[in-house]
Amino acid sequence: MRVLLDECVPEGFRALLPGLHVVTAREAGLAGRKNGDLLAAADGLFDALVTVDHSLPWQQHVAAFNLAVVVLRARSNSLLSSRPLVPDLCRTLDFIGPGQIIRLG
Repeated sequence: MRVLLDECVPEGFRALLPGLHVVTAREAGLAGRKNGDLLAAADGLFDALVTVDHSLPWQQHVAAFNLAVVVLRARSNSLLSSRPLVPDLCRTLDFIGPGQIIRLG
């Protein structure tokens, strides 16, 4: 599973996802891109985008892309707040498919 962490997700979150190929938007050269551009650039390179951007599903037609989107809903985008969502995220990444959106939290 190739996972792209949106730049709004703490970079330390990657360490909580062992066994997955996780790349940050900054590392992928995708930092600063708006949602539509980010999805288009990630399409085909990644299997899933993990974000905390709650508006992305309403602003973009995710089904048009060949990657899944997981929206983390925590009290904040801090590592401490998002850490409890990791077990659900790992289970979700096992079954989520292209064009799907899952909200966790």
